[in-house]
Amino acid sequence: MQHISRRQALIGLGALTFVVTGCGGDEAPKKAADSANKAGAMAGYAAGQQFKATEAVTFDILHLNNPFYPLKSDWLLWQELTKRTNVTLKPVEVPLSDYEKKRGLLVGSGQAPLIIPKTYHPSEEAFVASGAILPVSDYLDLMPNFKEKIAKWQLEPELNTLRQADGKFYLLPGIHESPWVDYSLAVRTDILEKHGLEIPTTWDELYTVLKALKKEYPDQYPMTDRWGVPTPGGNLLKLVAQAYGAKGGWEYQHATWDSAAGKFAYTGAMPQYKQMIEYLRKLVDEKLLDPESFTQQDEQAKQKFNSGKSFVISTNAQSMVNDYRPTLTKLVPDAKIVKIPVPMGPVGEYKIQTRLENGVMISKKALENKNFVAMMQFVDWLWYSDQGQEFAKWGVEGTTYTKEASGKFTLAKDVDFLGLNAGAPKHLQKDFGFSNGVFAYGGPLKLVQSTFSEEELEFQNVMNARKLWPVDPPRPFNDVEREQATLWETPLKDFVTQQTLKFILGERDLSEWDAYVKELEGKNMTAYINLVNTAYERFKKEHG
Repeated sequence: MQHISRRQALIGLGALTFVVTGCGGDEAPKKAADSANKAGAMAGYAAGQQFKATEAVTFDILHLNNPFYPLKSDWLLWQELTKRTNVTLKPVEVPLSDYEKKRGLLVGSGQAPLIIPKTYHPSEEAFVASGAILPVSDYLDLMPNFKEKIAKWQLEPELNTLRQADGKFYLLPGIHESPWVDYSLAVRTDILEKHGLEIPTTWDELYTVLKALKKEYPDQYPMTDRWGVPTPGGNLLKLVAQAYGAKGGWEYQHATWDSAAGKFAYTGAMPQYKQMIEYLRKLVDEKLLDPESFTQQDEQAKQKFNSGKSFVISTNAQSMVNDYRPTLTKLVPDAKIVKIPVPMGPVGEYKIQTRLENGVMISKKALENKNFVAMMQFVDWLWYSDQGQEFAKWGVEGTTYTKEASGKFTLAKDVDFLGLNAGAPKHLQKDFGFSNGVFAYGGPLKLVQSTFSEEELEFQNVMNARKLWPVDPPRPFNDVEREQATLWETPLKDFVTQQTLKFILGERDLSEWDAYVKELEGKNMTAYINLVNTAYERFKKEHG
């Protein structure tokens, strides 16, 4: 089976592991420290130390404006951050709906703020060749907290996946001590109990449950889904693909490591990807899954679920608290819902999740700023120190939370977050700016789980008992390869997305799979995957 051989993917990664001070990590930091751009920097700044600039400094930062907690200039976050660090952040506000496009325009035109967070790999690769962003791996000597956590949590294999052909990486990722799985399915357990059904633990069991519910409710779709826009079936395809050893939906990437063959395969043509399609096609064919799931807006999906027209839907922890339970229990007072552990498939009991998250790019303009060193120290403290991560997540002790000697956090009674103090007059995100996705992600497992309800902790305990999926080996393109790959990637992905949906919805028969693969070859699939494997072999040879 695919998952057995995949375990071998970790073999040989040790040869590709870098120490974070390597790969050009000596000269540039010394140049920075010896130059005129260290105004405000702390001498002897070390891991675990409170950063505070030696003079008042201001940095502009790209800020994703989340509609659930719109940016406010009077957030305690801004005031307290300045008080603790002597740094004032000047946010350049961008709406969530326009963030990717706006960020690209700003970086490409050289007008981006110095600090550019909320960037998911491989988005940064588009800006590497132009030199618009810094190779941040050159400046890790200025970031002791980052270096310490990478070493302590043995994150080098994951970090290597960010490296480019020059051996450097251009994105400072959010980092987790332990992989955290958040997205799964929400299930109406009161309906299951009513009909004597068990909570499904595998995708086959989910099929059986949906079949039974269809029999009881023949005029309804037992499952509808959300997050179909802009990526059709974003979460659902991701989860089902994982169960077969492929990458789909939100997680789709052109190349997937095939450890049995010792090379990368084109994801959209893999047998495992076809298995994902076949499973979902079966659900649609038998009217177990609402075909609108892949294209409807979230509000439509939530309305169907909350009104009792369907009984299964994609979810994460926040959706359970904010989107489903409040409305559902008003409309159906006896309703009960649970976020079930991610159903398993042929690959077995794996937790398929990276320990890296979205991260921070640094504009090339920053190197010429007199406060460059202070800025890198500040970034290191806020995103990577224990104190900074705790501050970004929980806020100010005595105002938004209290902390016991045991390390247990408790929200202030007049503050709510994730339903921990439902009905409280203030909200940690909306009124104070903390637990803001621009700043708060990653960290020690204890901190990540500190805001979890008992229900969520039960979910995490099940997921944490599973084995961790191996990390794919690095295969960075050089500039010429990247330019060529960019020409091929969009047409290929658009075609895979389009045809995947046609197969699932029955608009194209699965007997045409071989013809589909040939059509992919006509769109340079083979040339693309050869490019990937060439890059993999070169990187292994040069850095092994």
